[in-house]
Amino acid sequence: MVEDKSVLYKYSTRLIHGKFRSEKWDYDHHLIPPITASTTFRLDSAKRGQQGFIDFADPKKAAQAMSPIYIYDRLDEPTVGMLEDFFKEAEGGECACAFACGMSAISAALMICSKVGSNIVAHRTLYGCTFSLMTNWLPKFGITTKFVNANDVEELLSAIDDNTRVVYLETPANPTLEAIDIQRVSDALKPINDTRPPKHKVVLIVDNTFPTPWAQRPLSLGADIVVESLTKGVSGFGVDMGGIVVAPQRFHKSLRGFRKDFGGVLPPSSAWSIMVYGLSTLPLRVKRQTENAMKVAEYLEKNPKVSKVRYPGLESYPYKEIVRKQMVDPEGNFVPGFMVYFEVAGEVEEARDKCEKLVNYIAEHSYCITLAVSLGTTKTLIETPGLMTHSSMDPKCQSEAGIHPGGVRLSIGLEDPDDLIKDLEEAFDQI
Repeated sequence: MVEDKSVLYKYSTRLIHGKFRSEKWDYDHHLIPPITASTTFRLDSAKRGQQGFIDFADPKKAAQAMSPIYIYDRLDEPTVGMLEDFFKEAEGGECACAFACGMSAISAALMICSKVGSNIVAHRTLYGCTFSLMTNWLPKFGITTKFVNANDVEELLSAIDDNTRVVYLETPANPTLEAIDIQRVSDALKPINDTRPPKHKVVLIVDNTFPTPWAQRPLSLGADIVVESLTKGVSGFGVDMGGIVVAPQRFHKSLRGFRKDFGGVLPPSSAWSIMVYGLSTLPLRVKRQTENAMKVAEYLEKNPKVSKVRYPGLESYPYKEIVRKQMVDPEGNFVPGFMVYFEVAGEVEEARDKCEKLVNYIAEHSYCITLAVSLGTTKTLIETPGLMTHSSMDPKCQSEAGIHPGGVRLSIGLEDPDDLIKDLEEAFDQI
């Protein structure tokens, strides 16, 4: 048996090679991990099938087994299992459970921590679909949400009551890039949790989609659970969907049980692509995208047709003290990321009209900027949240979340930054 020396190597190297040996599959002679193509697995005997179901229901027994017993794709399978092992290490957690998309992962994390009559306290600025989940769907299960400014600890704590089971936030927030001090929120929750039995403790869940685990690891900052859309920066190429929950071991059984019964299973083909192409290139892509984003943000900050620019790398960024301590790579280097938010200048109605005209012109005439709603891909994408990704929020909720009608979200890709600025300049000339 060859000794596993992977822990001795740097984070970026481990994202390429993973564990030196994997109990998920025997691939000693494969340079690239294999991909499974079967939804069900042959069982040698009914006894073995019985043991497989016992192991699934009891993760401790499964962990003690020499190798997993695979039964059915929706329960567990080796390619997805290898991706989960990668992510468990990448985020520094005890267990990981992959899902078909980011919203499947978010739904699972919220549902396993909640029950009828409980409530969630969430930061007021969130991804539009997460907001819709909390306001349209979870109430059908008797789970309500209070929206607060999570940077105001007193306001956050005043919203927590005996029925609060989750504090939920994104940082940087989608789309305004407002940063929240994860450690500060975690510390504020400790006195409350010290007085509660285990099942009633408040769980801090952080969506880490924008930074990716290369630029931020919320568990190391005091979060209990991290959720992430793998479709975005981790996958990186805009061809595969996926989501992940990384959590303490005590949530492992609930996460896998939720996935078994509610669905949202990640296909092996997507898991394989994200693992082989996405994770292995993540550090290189984020480095180049960050360099590009900084140049684009500096251009926008000097543009008289722009009233506000939010980018963590700018000196004008209002949360720079927070991000400089928590948005760092595994070697401690500051990584402000690839997301830029800006607002077109003008009164509300004027800014809204100019914003729409700007993105419409880009959609029709730009060569290297695409009007599309995803993010984190190798191609630069632009959208206007008020009309698109956050349209599920009414104008009052958008205003409370800081989403301006003239706001624009940019996800910076790998193009030459001068070409990106050229296309932006041409579009601004039209307004």
